[in-house]
Amino acid sequence: MNPAYTPAPATPDLLSQSTPLVSESKMFLKTKTTAVQNGMKQAVSNCQIKVLLLENINSTALKIFQGEGYQVEHLTKALSEEELIEKIKDVHIIGLRSKTKITEKVLNAAENILAIGCFCIGTNQVNLEVAAKKSIAVFNSPFSNSRSVAELVLAEIIFLSRQLGDRNNEMHKGVWNKVSKNCYEVRGKKLGIVGYGHIGSQLSVLAEALGMQVYFYDVLQLMPLGSAKPVATLQELLSIVDVVTFHVPETPDTKEMVGEKEIRALRPGSYLINASRGTVVQIAPLAKALRDGHLGGAAIDVYPSEPARNGEGFESELIGCPNTILSPHIGGSTEEAQSMIGIEVGNAITKFMSQGSTLGAVNFPQIELRPSNDPSSVRILFAHNNVPGVLKSINNVLSDYNVERQTSESKGDLAYLVADVLIRPGENDANSILSHLYHTISALPHGISTRLIQ
Repeated sequence: MNPAYTPAPATPDLLSQSTPLVSESKMFLKTKTTAVQNGMKQAVSNCQIKVLLLENINSTALKIFQGEGYQVEHLTKALSEEELIEKIKDVHIIGLRSKTKITEKVLNAAENILAIGCFCIGTNQVNLEVAAKKSIAVFNSPFSNSRSVAELVLAEIIFLSRQLGDRNNEMHKGVWNKVSKNCYEVRGKKLGIVGYGHIGSQLSVLAEALGMQVYFYDVLQLMPLGSAKPVATLQELLSIVDVVTFHVPETPDTKEMVGEKEIRALRPGSYLINASRGTVVQIAPLAKALRDGHLGGAAIDVYPSEPARNGEGFESELIGCPNTILSPHIGGSTEEAQSMIGIEVGNAITKFMSQGSTLGAVNFPQIELRPSNDPSSVRILFAHNNVPGVLKSINNVLSDYNVERQTSESKGDLAYLVADVLIRPGENDANSILSHLYHTISALPHGISTRLIQ
């Protein structure tokens, strides 16, 4: 344990009588319903908040957390489940990318965790359901690397059309092979985009600028950009395009959505690109179609199973396939994207810690309540099971106080209440009032977690 981190002792009150009501920002935390019954109480100031950043998360996030006064440990690698269980015990915030897996076992070991930052688009590496049950907010960055992925895919379309990957490999082996057969311009070719979200729509605009005809398929009805044309089914899209690229999330519907049938539906000589999720495209039928010449090439950036660390150990049936570009999940790995992701996720988490804002959390009800300007205001953050009667119970508690503002939202089985309460007595009375308020709310039935922020 870092010697600078000293948990507050379990005392009858959350604040000793010597602690002023309004000074450095403090949070009164209860991460488990049983905490009050066991007498586990803790006052935490910013300098006691512990952050663990894994997988070489960009320094922009590091600076944001350090700017808040948090203790930050920054590691360049991912951790195994066993390593994570040992490391996460006294951590309040953890940040990761795509390699680290936050399982139920890890979450059960995380006694103090309040927020998880996925410094990437995807959140499938975190058990979101268990995190929600423990009122742990999970944040991600759905927008910041969209341009980087779109640019990579655009480059791959050109590389595949000119067989640049194979020519490059040959040149490195000392082989001069100047050919034009099966090499094409992209102008006038038909691009099919599966998933017309942030990445797919940006790619659509870029591809049209090169003179490509763009078609897209999405389960949602979305407005086309430029001259892009929507199609009704995936099969229709596959049958008409020269290049197909996938930009979909990992869901039960998208898992292995592209197999033998879909690959053979593509026109002979066409190209397939996957920079979305490794489970979307089945590797065996893809490799077969590349080797027998049905497909003219493929570019794959994501895989069903990926190494946890850089170095040797990558295996795939696609190795050695003709005109096949394999990249190690680098679609969003640019300095610009990682910097923006660090800022986006870092700021979202600090707002959650300092204000209780859950805007951008993927597993939490969305609430953003402006901070109070009154120095005597205390913010109550109460996560609870979404069942009848809870709001009545907490409003009965708050009826004895001057409530400046209050809001509540729910998402599935989880509900979240934020309220600002004015505590106006002198310092001596204020501490006992805060302690009473905290314990009374924490003891309410169906509560999951309680935080007070001043």
